[in-house]
Amino acid sequence: MTVEGAWSGADRRLRRARQVTLASLVLGVWTGLVLPGVGLTREPDPVRVALGGLAVVAFTVAQTAVLYAAVTPWLAQRWRRRCQVGLVAAAALSVPLAGPVAAGAWPTWAWLGATLVGTAPLLLATPAALAASAGVLAVTAGVARWTGGDLTQYLIITAGVGAGVAAVNRVQVWFWDLLVEARQGQQARVRLAAAEERLRFARDVHDLLGHDLTVIALKAELAARLAPVDAARAGREADEVRRLAGSALHRVREAVHGYRAVDLAEQLSAVGEVLRSCGVRCTVRSPDGELPARAAADLAAVLREAGTNVLRHSRAAWCRIDVDREDDMITMTVRNDGAAAGVPDRHSHGLRGLAERLAAGGGGLDAGRDGDEFVLRARVPVTP
Repeated sequence: MTVEGAWSGADRRLRRARQVTLASLVLGVWTGLVLPGVGLTREPDPVRVALGGLAVVAFTVAQTAVLYAAVTPWLAQRWRRRCQVGLVAAAALSVPLAGPVAAGAWPTWAWLGATLVGTAPLLLATPAALAASAGVLAVTAGVARWTGGDLTQYLIITAGVGAGVAAVNRVQVWFWDLLVEARQGQQARVRLAAAEERLRFARDVHDLLGHDLTVIALKAELAARLAPVDAARAGREADEVRRLAGSALHRVREAVHGYRAVDLAEQLSAVGEVLRSCGVRCTVRSPDGELPARAAADLAAVLREAGTNVLRHSRAAWCRIDVDREDDMITMTVRNDGAAAGVPDRHSHGLRGLAERLAAGGGGLDAGRDGDEFVLRARVPVTP
C-alpha cells in the first residue's frame, strides 16, 4: 500500500483521518499500559520498580512506533521491519524485567501480553497473528507459574482484554485502509482518463493522416518513376503531392484546434466538484451563452490556478466563483474565506505569469486579501 508524493491540499481530509486514527490507536495503547504501572506502585523492591519501569517505557515506545508504521503507508519497508523487531525485542526484555513486578499481588506482565495480542492483527496475517497470540498466551502462563500468580487470571486478562483491543485496533486500521484505497482509486481514475484521452487523440490523428500519407507516398513514388520518361506528368504528380500534403496539414491543425478548445462551463463545473469533494462548500455562477474561445482559454487557466491555490495554500471552508460579462469585458471573481498572512499575491508564482498573459491580451488580474477573505479577479476583453 503506497501513496505517491507528498500530501496535497486535496488530501487534507485523508491526512486528518490518519491523525485521528493514529491518536486513537496510541491513546488506547497508552491507556492499556497504565495497568502495568499499577504493578509498579505495588512492588516494594526499588530495583524491580526501576527495571520494570524501564521495560514498560521501552515497550510503550516500541509499540507506538509500530502503530505509527501501521497508518503510514509511505514509510519504507525497512523501517517497518525495524519497528517490528524493536517491539519483539522490547517484549522479550519485558519478561524478565516486568514479569516479577508485584508478583502474586498484581498480574503486571499479563497486561503487557494483552497489548501484544491486540497489536498482532496489525502486523501479521490472520493465521500468523493467531499463532503469535498463542505464543503470547504460552509466555503469560509461564510468567504466572514463575511468579506464583493466578494462572486463570493471567490468561483471562491476556486473552480477553487482548482480543478486545485487537478488535478495536483492527477496525480502526481497516477504515483507514479503506480511505487510502479510495484515494488511490481516485488518482487511478484521473490517470486512466488522461490515458484514454491521449489514446483518443492518437486515434484521431492516425485516422486523419493514415490515408493521406499513404496516397502521398504512392504519388511521390509514381512521380519518381515518371521523371525520366514523362517530365510533364511527373510534375503534375509532384504538384498533387504538394496539394495533398497541404490538405493533410490543414486537417491536422483543425483537429488540434478542436482538441485544444476550452469549454469554460465544463471547467467551472469540474473545479466546483473538486473543491466540494475536498470539503470546501463551492458555489459557481456561469455566464449565459458561449464565450469567445480566447477569453475562455485565458479564464480557464486562471480558474485552474485559483482552484489549486484554494486547496493548497489555504484552509478555506467555502469558495464562490462568479463569471460576469459586461459590454466588451468578461470578469471572473474567485472568493474564499481561507486568507492567511502567507497567501501569495498577484506578483508571485503562477499568478504572476497569468497576470502577464492577461495583460498582453488587454486584460488584467488582481489578487489579494480582503479582510478574512482572499479574492482573485481576472478580466479579459471579449475581443483581444
